[in-house]
Amino acid sequence: MDITSFIQQSLQEDIGQGDFTTLSTINKDQQGKAKLLVKENGVLAGVDLAKLIFQEVDSTLNFQQFLNDSDKIKTGDIAFIVEGNIQSILIAERLVLNCMQRMSGIATVTNEMASILSPFGIKILDTRKTTPLNRHIEKWAVRIGGGANHRFGLYDMILIKDNHVDSAGGIKNALVKAKQFTQENNLSIPIEIETRSIKEIEEALATGIPDRIMLDNFKPDTIKEAVDLINRKCKIEVSGGITKDNLRDYAIQGIDYISMGALTHSVKSLDLSLKIT
Repeated sequence: MDITSFIQQSLQEDIGQGDFTTLSTINKDQQGKAKLLVKENGVLAGVDLAKLIFQEVDSTLNFQQFLNDSDKIKTGDIAFIVEGNIQSILIAERLVLNCMQRMSGIATVTNEMASILSPFGIKILDTRKTTPLNRHIEKWAVRIGGGANHRFGLYDMILIKDNHVDSAGGIKNALVKAKQFTQENNLSIPIEIETRSIKEIEEALATGIPDRIMLDNFKPDTIKEAVDLINRKCKIEVSGGITKDNLRDYAIQGIDYISMGALTHSVKSLDLSLKIT
């Protein structure tokens, strides 16, 4: 789903037959302005999306921007002022806030993780653990926060996970089948394999196929052994059981990526408010 379709469908979901509260209480020609007020410290995300939402609702609205996506924000900051038809502003209000609060929450957490990993040269990645039909904006927020996107969906990377391995008859069979599939279908996409033990890493390396090996639920001391074994033959991703509290324990020389589903699946929205002035 592209961003325009997302905005249109989200507005339709909210407005339905009409914003009867606004239509019944606000004169149709009444003019005014509203400010986006920051009520919690963090990293701002979704300003560019807010502009698109207001534009979609009413192209005559004037958008005066003071802060940008990825800016560090604090309580009391004003991100922007939107001016024009009050009915239009109120119709767009909830979608703007829902998106910006969610995106800013994701960007804030991502930025915390990215800052911890930056000295080690390791990138923080998101996953596909996103809200259905909101993946575009949630992964956008990860990038704003300083993280990087893993595959967007099931079509831009082959990621062979434990269920695939077990169903295909093992590491070697799964990788050989995946490689054959990409060749037969002329697909130029990376192949990644999830491994659960040193033995599975050895099996994966023996095929010479994977572009990336994921170390799933490995402990830090075992990761060091795995890094030495892989010896830069492919990229290394670490995932599973990683939190902000133990992230530094996993920042091991030789790892390329750490992926965390928590960046999107359980993050707390940042407190923002749109106030008519």
